[in-house]
Amino acid sequence: MLRLATVNVNGIRAAYKKGMGDWLAERGADVVTLQEVRAPDEIVHAITADSGFHVAHAVAVDKGRAGVAVLSRNEPTAVRIGCGDDYFDESGRWIETDIALADGSTLTVVSAYVHSGDVGTPKQDDKYRFLDQMIVRLGEIRASGNHGIVTGDLNVGHTERDIKNWKGNIKNAGFLPQERAYFDRFFGELGWVDVHRSLAGDVAGPYTWWSMRGQAFDTDTGWRIDYQIATPELAALATTAVVDRAPSWDSRWSDHAPLVIDYAI
Repeated sequence: MLRLATVNVNGIRAAYKKGMGDWLAERGADVVTLQEVRAPDEIVHAITADSGFHVAHAVAVDKGRAGVAVLSRNEPTAVRIGCGDDYFDESGRWIETDIALADGSTLTVVSAYVHSGDVGTPKQDDKYRFLDQMIVRLGEIRASGNHGIVTGDLNVGHTERDIKNWKGNIKNAGFLPQERAYFDRFFGELGWVDVHRSLAGDVAGPYTWWSMRGQAFDTDTGWRIDYQIATPELAALATTAVVDRAPSWDSRWSDHAPLVIDYAI
């Protein structure tokens, strides 16, 4: 069994102070992908030094922004930073590791942090450019013959089931028709599988992000924007998916909750 977790930590230093380290030690994950790490490489390695994980980290050139990482029990056989478009190489938004599996096959694990976007601004232009390159890279990973899984905060709710207040967000970044069309392609012509949705079925959520403001967490007014997107052969091996939602607003160590999926591999 391979247990894979993904979570936007909203700053790893703050998350550890609030209890992330306890969760990491107790959850029994084999691979953990992180987004919005927001710390220098030496600090990330120092914080996780006693965790038992090998750490691959892509820091953003903009101090205190973005940053993605893959933590794995087995040392990766390869690490690649960037999604193939040089424009994003130092943005801290895409890192890949190859992990050897017991049967001799290779699993390519991606931690991705897609831009939140802002309609009519350069941020939204960057978001579309990044999603364009995701189309390319997903095709390349699929063609490699490896198992592949792209995880992380992809900052798009694919369907009405993925946002509690979808009607109020139709014109907002994160639920724009043009953004959602990329996910139609991921799960359509490219043949990748939204593993969480395939296991959860046609239900509301389960959400993975709630605003820190107001009563969003208490009323479960959330968004499902954290994904594990897998090649179909790997997706077929998924058995259970759990969102590690904190028991209360004040016990959260991030505004996102970890998405944990087990694969019989």
